[in-house]
Order: sequence, then structure tokens, then C-alpha cells
Amino acid sequence: MAMEYEEYRRHDGLGLAELIRKGEVSREEVFEAACRAIERGNPRLGAVVRTRFERARAEAATVATESPFAGVPTLTKDLLMAIQGEPLAFGSAALAEWRPPMDSTLVTRLRQAGFAILGQTATPELGLMGITEPRAFPHPVNPWLPSHSPGGSSGGAAAAVAAGLVPLAMAGDGGGSIRIPASYCGLFGLKPSRGRVPQGPMHAEVWQGAVVEHAVTRSVRDSAALLDAINGMDEGGPYPVKHEQSFRAALERPPEPLRVAVSLGDPLGKPLGSVLDPEVRQAVEAAARTLQGLDHHVEWADPPVDGERLANAYLTLYLGHLTADLAWIARETGVPVTRLEVEPSTRAIARLGRSLPVRDYELAKRDWNSAARAMGAFHRRYDVLLMPVVAAPAPRLGELYPPPAHERLMSLLAIPGLPALALKAGMLRHLARDALARTPFTQLANLTGQPAMSLPLHVTPAGLPVGVQVIGAMGDECRLLALAAQVEAEVRWGRHLPRPWQDG
Repeated sequence: MAMEYEEYRRHDGLGLAELIRKGEVSREEVFEAACRAIERGNPRLGAVVRTRFERARAEAATVATESPFAGVPTLTKDLLMAIQGEPLAFGSAALAEWRPPMDSTLVTRLRQAGFAILGQTATPELGLMGITEPRAFPHPVNPWLPSHSPGGSSGGAAAAVAAGLVPLAMAGDGGGSIRIPASYCGLFGLKPSRGRVPQGPMHAEVWQGAVVEHAVTRSVRDSAALLDAINGMDEGGPYPVKHEQSFRAALERPPEPLRVAVSLGDPLGKPLGSVLDPEVRQAVEAAARTLQGLDHHVEWADPPVDGERLANAYLTLYLGHLTADLAWIARETGVPVTRLEVEPSTRAIARLGRSLPVRDYELAKRDWNSAARAMGAFHRRYDVLLMPVVAAPAPRLGELYPPPAHERLMSLLAIPGLPALALKAGMLRHLARDALARTPFTQLANLTGQPAMSLPLHVTPAGLPVGVQVIGAMGDECRLLALAAQVEAEVRWGRHLPRPWQDG
């Protein structure tokens, strides 16, 4: 008998795995339910850019039922997560025909954990934006309100999970790209500590270590069990992070009373001109009251960082890496950089990067270190920092994409000498305000390397979710996950899901 969509959608990943192990439903029934959900829901949702059902079906047939996820379906992101010989476009037309020569370590570990990888989810070109509106692929919509964005860069992943296509989907976070879409789509999103999840063998560290891969999930336990399966360095990796099997175990008991700092993020947002939406403020204040009610010590305290300096440092590295990314694409495809089929804003930002002095690039990385040291001292006083994920709920589709007039202006950077002049004239500061004003609170944890998570704790009267961010000390995922599980049990956020996607 076929597994009905409503039954499939009711369970998280571990719940489905338990049904399979008990024999209450077959692995094949779960697999087919996921395929039907994607086939029926994705044409309107736009979350999945390609499927691989037949290959996944053959792979799933060999999965051991005693593996943690026992054949549970998932999706990987169309960025970094390589499957040998299969398309991986990074959201760009320039890589539409590219096939990676090997599996990524993450994909290998997902298979070992028992996942069936059904396809890849949408991402903005090269993962560069906090929205997912690539020109080469469909734009995913937010299942809560389809006129709005699911965020980015893991927007396709978040849309797929929120809509019930899969119980969890792989995601990556270089400046908030797990936490932002988790906030916009009412999901749990954990960004692990730097180096916790390996990115080999094709990459050592991405964006100087700012990028970390993990997932967006409906439940904390799925996130913890996944981290148990994928953490730890791979051969030749840059960080000596040993494999741990403690993250799901951390959920078995509530954390001890924690010292919680609460901030509205003023040091990060105000220098960029961010305006905090009242709904975001309400979400943070309500979360602080919840933690206080759970016997944690809560007090107001801002992170000890300079937001403008941090934003400039982040974008300086961003510019440098984008320039290198285009050179890498040219090498992989055999197409000169000047002829690559990339979006105008991507090309313009890369031109700025080519004019970036090496001195400024290195100074920016030193600013990362300064912020990390300041936050290390901060965590001697506070166990965790509670703060907004974003300045406002999800934007409308197209609202944040560069308008044609802006793209025409950026095209002037093709004039020789102009990119260097633009950088000297303070264009980086303008870029920071334009790019980060709506999402100024997430880059901090990427630059310092700390673990951070978005908790789905609020829904606006308009029907849009708002997440609340919690940042922990470096390497302290166990404490974050234990706190998340405690809050999840208290507020029962699993009740808050968009209506079944196939109804509309």
C-alpha cells in the first residue's frame, strides 16, 4: 500500500527511519512518497533544480536498515555537494554542463548514514546572495506565503523542507545561508563550528573557512543525528577536528542553567543602516522570556564588535574569493573569464575583487581574528548570545534582486581603472549597506567560526515565520543543541508548519 503524503509529512527523518526499522512502512514506500511529493509540489514551489530518482532508487535498495537514517530521502544543494559524474551548476549557467570528477566527503557520509539523495536544490549564483533568484534556474517560493522569498543561499533547501517534500535537506552557510532561510521558512537551522564538517576532497576550506555545510530540519534531533554522522575531518583536511558521536546524546537532558546575553544586534545593524522590524524585536524579547522561564539567567548585553568593520572585512574576503571562483570556473570549463555566462552583478563584483590589494585582503582576515578573540572573551561571561537572525521577515520575491539601473551602473566597472577607483572611493562600504542591511546579524559567527542556530519561534500576523538566533562558544554545539531541544519541547514549534503544499 502506498504511503499517503499526510502520513509521510507528519514525520521527521528519524521518525521515518524508525517506521522503516519497525517494519510499519517499507523503505520503498517512503522513497516513493517523497518522489510523488516532489513531482506534485515542485512545479509550483521551484525548490528542486534537478532530480535523480532512478539512481537514488538503486542506491536506496542497498541501504542497511540499521543505519541512522535507514533510507530516508533528502536533497543536496546545487553548490559544493558533488556527486561524481552528475551535474553541479552552483546556480550558474556557466557551470550548467559541468560534472564533478568525484563525490564530496559530505555526500559519501550521507550515503553511509543511510540517506537516499533524490536531487539538488536551488541556490543563487555561486551562493552569493541572501535570496535565491538565479537567472539560470527557477526561483523557489516561500511555502508560508508564495509571494515571498525563502531566503538564501539555501533557499531551495528550506522551501523543500517547509513544504514537506523531504524531512530535512542539506544546506551551507557562509554568511547566514542556513540560518536566514531557516528563519524565513520556520525551520531549525544549525551552522556548526568552523571545520566541524569537512569539505573535501575538492576543497579544503571555502571562503577562508567562513562556509560550513550542514542542513535545515524540522526537528532538533534530526540536526543532531545528522551532525553525528557527518562531522570530523577527512583525509588531508585543514582542521584537526576528530569525529564525535555526542550530539544526539546531548539532547537526552536539558542544559544546566545558562548565562544568556540578549541583544537586538545594534553594534552589527546600526552601522549598516538596518531597521529592526517590530516583529523581529517581539520574537527576540519573547525568546528571552522563554529562556528565563526555563531557569536560565538572562540579561541584555551586546556583542563586543564593530559592525561596519566586520561587514567590510567579510565583503573584502567575499570579493577576493569570487574573483578566484570565476578563474576556477574558467579553468574547469575551458571558457575564458570574460566569456563566462554569469550574472551582471556577479561579474561586476568580481571586477572589484581583481582590483583588491593583497594587503587589504590580509588585513580583513586579521579583523576576523580580532572579532573571534573578542567573542571568546565575551563567552567567558556568557554561555550563549541570543540575537535576531534577520532585521525583517522574508522579503517579497524580486524585492532584493539588483534592479536593471543598478546593474547598468555596475557594468561601468568594465572601464579600465574604475574598479580600483571605486574601492578607494568607499564602494565597499556602499556594498556592505546594500548587501547586508537586511541581514547584518549572521556574518559574525561565520567570521569567528562559532556555532550558531536559528530557532523557529515566531510567526507574524501576515503568516511569515521569524527565527531567533543563538550563538555559542567555539566548538560548543552540544550545549546549543541541548538548549534547542529544551526550547523545542517547551514551545512545540512542530505545530507551526505551512498548510500541506499539495492543497493549494
